[in-house]
Amino acid sequence: MDEKKKQVPLRLSDSLWKELAAWAEDEFRSVNGQIECLLTEAVRRRKRDKKPDEAKTDATAE
Repeated sequence: MDEKKKQVPLRLSDSLWKELAAWAEDEFRSVNGQIECLLTEAVRRRKRDKKPDEAKTDATAE
């Protein structure tokens, strides 16, 4: 997969950063990798859970 990656500035609270860093370490990822993994999982879950009519409406709104 030769997909370009976008850089996104992100502000996180210190406590959230620490939680993400610990979670990332548990799963042998960087914090950036952990955030990307969580967002990818959330998007997949959202697509899967949508009703067909909702998915069609969102696609036309873009």
